[in-house]
Amino acid sequence: MSRKSHVSETPATQLLRANGVVFTEHPYEYLEHGGAQHSAEVLGLDPFTVVKTLVMEDQDAKPLIVLMHGNRTVSTKNLARQIGAKSVMPCKPEVANRHSGYLVGGTSPFATRRAMPVYIESTILELPRIVINGGRRGYLVGVDPQVCVKLLGATSVQCALAE
Repeated sequence: MSRKSHVSETPATQLLRANGVVFTEHPYEYLEHGGAQHSAEVLGLDPFTVVKTLVMEDQDAKPLIVLMHGNRTVSTKNLARQIGAKSVMPCKPEVANRHSGYLVGGTSPFATRRAMPVYIESTILELPRIVINGGRRGYLVGVDPQVCVKLLGATSVQCALAE
């Protein structure tokens, strides 16, 4: 990791380093509401390989994380059925921030403030590498998607809808 473009450590990168995970750093100019499509565009990446970290909650307001391709949306119906919930919906941004300890737009699934179950779209696990938020707006890290299973105990689900 020779090129450090002045990105300081985040709880996410500290966790990755502490677990010996090799990752690449991908800082970019953050755009409010730009999302994964914007970061993929400015970094010259396929949005299918840019993974969004979505904080959602079930009918009892229990938080959970869904990792989804940057160019797909979550079928909350399919997800709820697969995880045995009555319903699943996105958290309001301020609630998501509270659960994760990160700001929406900079949410990493690694080193969240509160431990939450993590669900990962099954096709993400078929990719050789993904880029995922590194714990700050405008900062992605490239990792092997299996890291999400090893470090987060992510459960594979099938809930992607094409955008």
